[in-house]
Amino acid sequence: MNLTLPNGFPIPTPGFGTYKTPDGEVCVNAVREAIAVGYTHIDTAALYGNECSVGEGVRQSGKPREELFITSKVWNTERGYDKTLRACEKSLKDLGMDYLDLYLIHWPANTKQFGDRADAINVDTWRAMERLVEEKMVRTIGLSNFYSSHMAPVLAAANIAPAVDQIEYHPGLMQEDTVVACRENGLLVEAWSPLGRARLLDNPVILDIASRHGKSAAQVILRWVIQNGVLPLVKSVHAERIHENFDLFGFALDDDEMCAMSALPEARFGSHPDTVEF
Repeated sequence: MNLTLPNGFPIPTPGFGTYKTPDGEVCVNAVREAIAVGYTHIDTAALYGNECSVGEGVRQSGKPREELFITSKVWNTERGYDKTLRACEKSLKDLGMDYLDLYLIHWPANTKQFGDRADAINVDTWRAMERLVEEKMVRTIGLSNFYSSHMAPVLAAANIAPAVDQIEYHPGLMQEDTVVACRENGLLVEAWSPLGRARLLDNPVILDIASRHGKSAAQVILRWVIQNGVLPLVKSVHAERIHENFDLFGFALDDDEMCAMSALPEARFGSHPDTVEF
């Protein structure tokens, strides 16, 4: 299934994530298996340290590059105009690819670390992202972990508007203010850690709903994400789970089930963009 980005490009859902997938054979095999199952959207990042293996998995899959959607991200140490340009060049070299379908600023510079310089750093980084589109190294550009406060200066300065914001999103952390800001400004929301780093898989509310549908807890959570209009990025290195997490379109959750999952107590499993120090 494809969604459509603001620039008209299709983006497949669900996406296959590779965070904490170790570089080497494990990553190569996971990417190759995911593509064999039917995933065509592969998400990586410079931070993950596995871009070389992601690229090798793509090549071993035999799938033509133009039939895949590949995302990477510029890491925090490489913010700023010149460093962002060089970071993208390195990611492309490591992936063995000529272009990326989507390139994201991995985390916003925040005021905790950078004081009143934070907005200028984010805008300067965004200028480089736009240059990458102009140079045809990247087809689409976006953000990751940006709240509306981080997003607003970028939107005000942008010649090319961000197409995506990738945030922690799952039952218990819907980040409604950020989702509303994204939708008001035309950004697609992507969900990282949609399974709550596996901590939601034994939740009794979710397990009860899963039993009614004859599905796993993971499938029910991912279906909830999709029905909320958010694109989930799901990661596994196990073939059975890679298959299972792709099988999301043969059932639907009803309104009561959606509401029950949306009402789960708040729980954040990742870092907060305003307090990170990395």
